Amino acid sequence: MKNLKSMLKSKKPLVIPGVYDALGAKIAQKVGFDAMFQTGYGTSATLFGMPDYGFIGSTETVDNARRICRAVSVPVIIDADTGYGNALSVWKLVKELESAGAGGIFLEDQKWPKRCGHMQGKEIISQEEYTEKLSAAIDARENKDFIIVARTDARATEGLDDAIQRGKQNRETGADAIFVEAPRSLDEMKKIGKEINAPLVANMIEGGATPLSSAEILNKMGFKIILYPLSVLYANTFATMNILKELKKTGNTSKFKQKVVNFDQFNDLVELPKFRKMEQKYGKSKRG
Repeated sequence: MKNLKSMLKSKKPLVIPGVYDALGAKIAQKVGFDAMFQTGYGTSATLFGMPDYGFIGSTETVDNARRICRAVSVPVIIDADTGYGNALSVWKLVKELESAGAGGIFLEDQKWPKRCGHMQGKEIISQEEYTEKLSAAIDARENKDFIIVARTDARATEGLDDAIQRGKQNRETGADAIFVEAPRSLDEMKKIGKEINAPLVANMIEGGATPLSSAEILNKMGFKIILYPLSVLYANTFATMNILKELKKTGNTSKFKQKVVNFDQFNDLVELPKFRKMEQKYGKSKRG
């Protein structure tokens, strides 16, 4: 498995898609991505049909991580939200996620129940309390390649300067990468890149608060992880709505024949040939 920390040291930006289930993770790996991100927004939406509003907890996060990490051989960074409690809760969560095969976490400084970073009405905890959580996460990890990304949502509540200061403090505490959530312009992103000396995260959400920009431009500003957490979720939702509307309207899906994978292609994706060979191998003992 490739090393996330070595990826952060590379001159090239690390473009990472968000996934929310094992199938999406397998597709991302097949396409060629070197790492991926388990999105809490997508987990809440697909498990419960509910918004990213504090409805999922550590159980759902860890269970989903275990399924996703088992399905692929590239690092998966997990959206750990606020850690679902205090510093001890964060310590326990990191232990569980490492055991599940995760390659790292994002840990944020919102008050619980949290909400998507591009939504209104966020609140944050004190820097002192967050430092306790971040320190617990750092102490809990046993794998030196497990990365911890410190996220602050202070831009929306305290302003950009405070968010940058929190980012600097989080780097001093020991975070491997810094994530200032939801800057409002490219000028703000340039300021973040200029003032924080650390691998930085750019969060690209279609229709979100931060303007979309290319990985090349963002990397020149100082951003190392270029995250597209919701592109797969939004694309799948769009495709599902369209094919179901067609099915409801006409009673068939022939119009979409060229826009879906076929039976054999899908079976190849989920590795049916491998399991057929296994079935034949272990079936020999029954035949004597």
